Amino acid sequence: MNKSAKMEEIEVLRVELEVLKREHRDLDEAIHALEERGGADMLRLRRLKKQKLQLKDKIARIEDRILPDIIA
Repeated sequence: MNKSAKMEEIEVLRVELEVLKREHRDLDEAIHALEERGGADMLRLRRLKKQKLQLKDKIARIEDRILPDIIA
């Protein structure tokens, strides 16, 4: 892969990363709102929290692809 293609791939990953981070924040806000409201559907809360964790994992994988750990 040439340098130009690698830079383009990184830019695509950064855009995807921002989208996932936004989704993660939105889920966090939704979870917080449901918890504050009280009497929230526990199954729905569990599903939202699981989805939030899955997004967190995707975010971590993309961040690792953008900035791989390099042992100096």
